[in-house]
Amino acid sequence: MSVLLTLCVVLLPLATPGRGARRWEPCTDLRPLDILAEAVPPNGAESGISVMRVQGALGLQLSAAAAHAMSFPASRIFVRCDLFPEEFSIVVTLKAPSLPPKKNEYLFSVLAEGPDALLLGLRFSPTRLHFLFRSEAAAGAWQTRVSFRSPALMDSQWHTLVLAVSEGSFSLTTDCGAPVDITADVPFPATLSMQGARFFIGSRKRTKGLFTGLVRQLVLLPGSDATPRLCPCRNAELVLSIPPVLQGLTGRPEDNEVLKYPYETNMKVTLGFPPPCTKVEDAQFWFDAGRKGLYLCVGSEWVSVLAAKEKLDYVEEHQSLATHAETLGLEVFVIPEAGLFVATANRKTTSAIYKWTDGKFASYQNIRTHQAQSWRHFTIGKKVFLAVANFVPNEKGQEFSVIYKWSQRKLRFTPYQRVPTHSARDWEAFEVAGEHFLAVANHREGDNHNIDSVIYKWNPRMRLFEPNQTIATCGAYDWEFFTVGPYSFLVVANAFNGTSTKVQSHLYIWLVGSFQLFQSFLTFGAADWEVFRIGERIFLAVANSHSYDVEMQVQNDSYVINSVIYELNVTAQTFVKFQEIPTCSALDWEFFSVGEDYFLVVANSFDGNTFSVNSIIYRWQGYEGFVAVHSLPTFGCRDWEAFRTTAGSYLIYSSAKEPLSRVLRLRTG
Repeated sequence: MSVLLTLCVVLLPLATPGRGARRWEPCTDLRPLDILAEAVPPNGAESGISVMRVQGALGLQLSAAAAHAMSFPASRIFVRCDLFPEEFSIVVTLKAPSLPPKKNEYLFSVLAEGPDALLLGLRFSPTRLHFLFRSEAAAGAWQTRVSFRSPALMDSQWHTLVLAVSEGSFSLTTDCGAPVDITADVPFPATLSMQGARFFIGSRKRTKGLFTGLVRQLVLLPGSDATPRLCPCRNAELVLSIPPVLQGLTGRPEDNEVLKYPYETNMKVTLGFPPPCTKVEDAQFWFDAGRKGLYLCVGSEWVSVLAAKEKLDYVEEHQSLATHAETLGLEVFVIPEAGLFVATANRKTTSAIYKWTDGKFASYQNIRTHQAQSWRHFTIGKKVFLAVANFVPNEKGQEFSVIYKWSQRKLRFTPYQRVPTHSARDWEAFEVAGEHFLAVANHREGDNHNIDSVIYKWNPRMRLFEPNQTIATCGAYDWEFFTVGPYSFLVVANAFNGTSTKVQSHLYIWLVGSFQLFQSFLTFGAADWEVFRIGERIFLAVANSHSYDVEMQVQNDSYVINSVIYELNVTAQTFVKFQEIPTCSALDWEFFSVGEDYFLVVANSFDGNTFSVNSIIYRWQGYEGFVAVHSLPTFGCRDWEAFRTTAGSYLIYSSAKEPLSRVLRLRTG
């Protein structure tokens, strides 16, 4: 059932007597009365009353309070007329506790002066809901009980009950369902005096029968049945009336201030994927036992509030992943409700997709490719795509790359669109001003490296990508898209102009519907750009692979060359050189974080003599820049990808010289 039965906005204004609102006046002036707000003491902590959030709604927990803590004299609301209304509705929202058989708990009671003078009350048991009231006649006074079969209240959910009374007619509606009507032999008295009486919330002035659940609202509506006014409106954010203390969590108290009401919340403990964070879970905590972290649901995101500080201790091999051939590129991605995957771009005619299963990657799908260089995963709305960059033509001499679409029915990727390309090295997917684009890095056409690369734009009407802009490139190897504030940028790694690897790579900015040149960088066989942020600082790292000129004799050390990290100078509106790092034919950078530490790992592939060279993990050390901390043996390393599962953090690298990729686990201490 719905969490809260609610009132549509057009309902009559509510008065809250005793809290600055208008008081009960003549008996004919029928105003709704917030009984719960009247009973809330100014300092709940001292009274044993606490506020608890369950399923996104706040309620009062009374079980630790004294039986008289939540009470007030009836004279506070019955000022000019001390007669209880003859016709009325009582609206109560509660989360009922689980009770043993034959046990009863009071939601509220009204007691007159005397040893056992119950004037009226509402109590429930596992099987019944009882409305009690005092009847008088010439022969004396007695207690009348009207009992309803108890609806399914003990299911750990919020429920709203509307009890409507009119003379001998009694009606109970639960969560806007079908009403249960009872006609009693004894009508509700027309002249039930409240003189000297007192309201008790959650009790009958004694510990026995004390309400142990949560109560959110308790409102008396004199005059008529409130059900038509409440139903069918079910918006959980609107309620008939709740005390101010339940209208939202208060801000953080000052250092010398004591919380007037202790706050509690539900907590979920998991070892698997994070639970959903929706309005239902709002302000609930989630404890991730795997990461030893405590998270709070805020809006639609889990925000870390307490986490054990992770420190990268060492790296160990977790899995040797046999591939169909040498692997030139990796793409790790998640498909909601399907899982974590990695796509391998293999040199031969078959590339593959692997799924993370039982803590390792397992073969999932094979896809025919043509010396695939890289994959790119992206989404458009709910559609999931995977684009492959093919380097050579197919058997028929046709040269194209392919975009695949995820089939929810087959749970596989199926061909969606062919795109003409020329020795494609890379795809980059991005969004600008709500429109979707794909940029392909065309490396060469025949022996000509000075060709155009193309930016394609998604046509939502045709549901296809169409050419939108061409950009002149020189042996293009990689595209990288990023944003700075409202500005969108696209940077290309130019690797070779036909005679030299010493060429300008270019950074473009989106202006007036197209990309315009913003800045140029001198690079040496640039194979990759990696953009990353540390705090407010923005960096660009280029992987330089080879210093070569057709007119110079090739030297072995031409592969041992500095790669460069640039930092954005906001004042000068340009990227400036920040740090140079010696690399061995670097082909990729990957940025990742562990706890509060930031890292870069480089794919070193060849030192001029051997492909067995170490790839290095560098840690950010502020003023010192990036400092080498781990040296990882690799063989022809081509690409790195970082990913995280519930079990921890990982790196995976591909080899362009052997049919084996390796998954490394980052051990933290």
